[in-house]
Amino acid sequence: MSSVVRSGRISVPALRARKGGTPIVALTAYTAPMAGHLDPHVDVLLVGDSLGMVIYGFETTLPVTLEMMIAHAAAVVRGSSRACVIVDLPWGTYRESPEQAYRNAARLLAETGAGAVKLEGGQEMAETIAFLTARGIPVCGHVGLMPQDTLMEGGYRATGRTEDSAARVLADAMAVAEAGAFMIVLEGTLEPVAAGMTRSIAVPIIGIGASPHCDGQVLVTDDMLGLYGSFQPRFVKRYAELALTVAEAAACYAEDVRTRRFPAMEHCYTLSR
Repeated sequence: MSSVVRSGRISVPALRARKGGTPIVALTAYTAPMAGHLDPHVDVLLVGDSLGMVIYGFETTLPVTLEMMIAHAAAVVRGSSRACVIVDLPWGTYRESPEQAYRNAARLLAETGAGAVKLEGGQEMAETIAFLTARGIPVCGHVGLMPQDTLMEGGYRATGRTEDSAARVLADAMAVAEAGAFMIVLEGTLEPVAAGMTRSIAVPIIGIGASPHCDGQVLVTDDMLGLYGSFQPRFVKRYAELALTVAEAAACYAEDVRTRRFPAMEHCYTLSR
């Protein structure tokens, strides 16, 4: 069981109050060291089920388990002190019933010390969100492109391209907000639709592949740092190319070992020191 969340963190009410104000900065984190690097600069550390692809090499997020999320979320909480830590409920852990969602969300928060859970789904999840929030579980919603629905959708497709699709995404966001979600991630949605939704919905809208007019933005940190794969999604801006740095460092190390330049005597223990 995790200890109580340390004081001084950005709270759920503080994030909710940021609607229409200074944009909320969010990045993913899966480990304590990365959380420590990001914590001074962000408002939200999202422990996303994207860890299944980024950390474990799965093709989708679907194989991610609750135990994986708990282990990584606890590490992120331990590695940070300022940002609000929000954790994804993985596929298969919350859609069966509100009661199932409550059991797993309560376990996740209790065992990690995180500040809130995130779950995917629109109008069909409103009852579950209301059930959770009424019982003290802070919920961040997620509408638009929903990675956990790839089996039904046949892949990753942007939403809002037709009038019907735009209306459905808006209705989903409204239902989630009215059910009690304090914030909503809006993914892969046409820019004008995302901008209009941000104006219409009473809680902060956090964009990823959405609009600069959203109330905040989130990216997968490994995408932003150029660490994950060669494919760069349209919505990602790379602020570094660390994969190249890692490869160059590994090559230099390998050459030093093979030529016996490493370790040198200064890297060894001797009787004099």
